[in-house]
Amino acid sequence: MSIRYELIIYWSDEDQAFVVEVPELPGCMADGTTYEEAVANAKTVIEEWIETAKEQGREIPEPKGRLVYA
Repeated sequence: MSIRYELIIYWSDEDQAFVVEVPELPGCMADGTTYEEAVANAKTVIEEWIETAKEQGREIPEPKGRLVYA
């Protein structure tokens, strides 16, 4: 599965981990002890988010690519 959703990745001192947020998928987040692990975990969580949304008959947002905030 090709993941085309925007990922926001940052280091959390509190959690001592990299955190990944997927703003286009509400509540979709992952973390990992390394950058690479966090991104891999995000891919898994995105797939699970989409699978759950399909099972519940929810709309799945189309990836928009880079988001712009005002």
